[in-house]
Amino acid sequence: MTIRNHRAAIDQLGFVVVDLDHAVRSWTERFGVGPWTVFRNVTMRGTYLGQPTTVTIDVALGYRGEEQIEFITVRSTTPSPYQDDAGEPLEGLHHLAWIVEDLEGETAALEREGMTTVFAASNPAVRVVYLADPAAPGTLFELISGPDSRAMHRDGLARAAGWDGRDPVVEIDLSTLG
Repeated sequence: MTIRNHRAAIDQLGFVVVDLDHAVRSWTERFGVGPWTVFRNVTMRGTYLGQPTTVTIDVALGYRGEEQIEFITVRSTTPSPYQDDAGEPLEGLHHLAWIVEDLEGETAALEREGMTTVFAASNPAVRVVYLADPAAPGTLFELISGPDSRAMHRDGLARAAGWDGRDPVVEIDLSTLG
């Protein structure tokens, strides 16, 4: 199924935040979002606006209903879609995302429809492409592909469905892994 199919649900709402821990705490307390998995020191290598870049971010993934909520805090000062032209971190709703099987095919189809790739990056676990749509300025559209991406999403939704509110955060620091 392609994301242009009206039955393809949006898998993720992504926000850029300055204080990841505050955002997680706030959304857990106010909106009952959880449980969360927080990944520290995520490094993505790729291109931003056609230029090579390496970006380090912290990411929190939480769930509510059928939605994955993602918070991103940028840690590096390299050019990326998470900061403005002056290098200041952005804040607020950043992107809508879909997990896809055919990243190249989906990207090419959206580019043929007039969207432009602004960021394409990867690490050993995932590949992502952010596209801009001239008809929807201010919001990016992300395609996510990785061997475990769909399974991780399903697992997060299942954990959220049975979550009792205890132990709201599991944290993984990628800088401590081999």
